[in-house]
This record gives sequence, C-alpha cells and structure tokens, in this order.
Amino acid sequence: TAGTGKTTLAAHFVEAACARGEKCLYFLFEESPQQMLRNMASAGIDLGKWVDRGLLTFAAERPSRYGLENHLLQMHNAVEIHDPGVVVVDPITNLMAVGSHTDVRSMLTRLIDFLKMRGVTALFASLASGGESIESTETLISSLMDTWILVAVDTVRDHRERKLYVLKSRGMAHSDDVRSFRFTSHGIELMPSRSPAARAVRRRARAGKGRKRK
Repeated sequence: TAGTGKTTLAAHFVEAACARGEKCLYFLFEESPQQMLRNMASAGIDLGKWVDRGLLTFAAERPSRYGLENHLLQMHNAVEIHDPGVVVVDPITNLMAVGSHTDVRSMLTRLIDFLKMRGVTALFASLASGGESIESTETLISSLMDTWILVAVDTVRDHRERKLYVLKSRGMAHSDDVRSFRFTSHGIELMPSRSPAARAVRRRARAGKGRKRK
C-alpha cells in the first residue's frame, strides 16, 4: 500500500545496478525526476551522480497524456534509444487511469515480452488498495512476474512497522522470512530475521566468537 517503501526499494535496485556499471532507465508515472532525486536524497540515496555519469535516465509521463498503445510505443522507443540493462516502471497501477484491467494486463504483457527478448532485467512497482488482500495486485499481472517482493506496513504496539518478504521467485532459492525494515539516512535497513533458524545461526556465531576470544 502507500508509504511502504516501494520507490525507495526501486531506488536501491537502480543504485546497485549503476554501481556495477549497468545502464538504467526509470519510467516515472507519479513523480517528476526532480522530485524523485530530492526524495531519494533525503533517504541517503544519491541517484543524481548516476544521472550525471549517463548511467541513469528518467522518463516521466502522466498516464493521462497518452492511451496505453502510445505509452507502450514511447517505452519501446526509449528502451531502444538508451539500451539499458535495467528498467524500472513505477507504478504500473497508475496506468489503470487510461485503461481497463484487461487492457493494462495486455499492454504490460507485451512490454515484459519485449524486455525479456532484449535481456533486460525489470522491476515493476504496483500499488495495492488498503481494502484488498495484501497478496493481490490490481492489475492482475502477478503471474507474469518471475519474482514478487511484497512490502507492507503493520501496526505494532502503537507504531507502524514496515515488513518485506519474497512471496515467490520462479526457479530460484529464496528466504521464507518476513523481515522488518526501516528508513535510515543511508536508505533501507533490514532488521535481523526473527525466525528460529536465523536466531540459532546468530547464537552459534556469537558462541564461535566467544571461543576465539578465549
């Protein structure tokens, strides 16, 4: 839902790719590039340096400016011009303003197929409404995704606690832990896992350090 950290998570994704020397193309449907840069700087993520080095390009459009076919054409053209290794679309749910569920799903299916054919790694941010199941998406495209990372907010003892977990990841081993995280001056910080297995690993690590000191 809103305020869970989807865009900040996407910014970390882009930051890591640019640090590896990969070119990134970021499609914004909600904010201007200037807003994005300012907001992420306040979270300790400096995306401006990657823009200056030519590794990160923003393409910002209001969904209402074009129909879905024109949006798809504009995105294809941008990918062909900039030839990125990584693409972010944030958020895809804003496209619902210019098309039905079926139309948006069809458009995104074609976009995903186009990116896969070019070997592009893509991250799609999707907003869930507060009244629906947290493990559903308004655009009904979860089946198209190879990996689904879910971020949510719980109210715990009179404060909001953000949580993250991997709901699915096709063909890849992944953690089943639900991890709490927080925003810091250097971006998102994951809290230690509270699962029994993770706690046992930490106990063994602490015990090993104690023996070394002796």
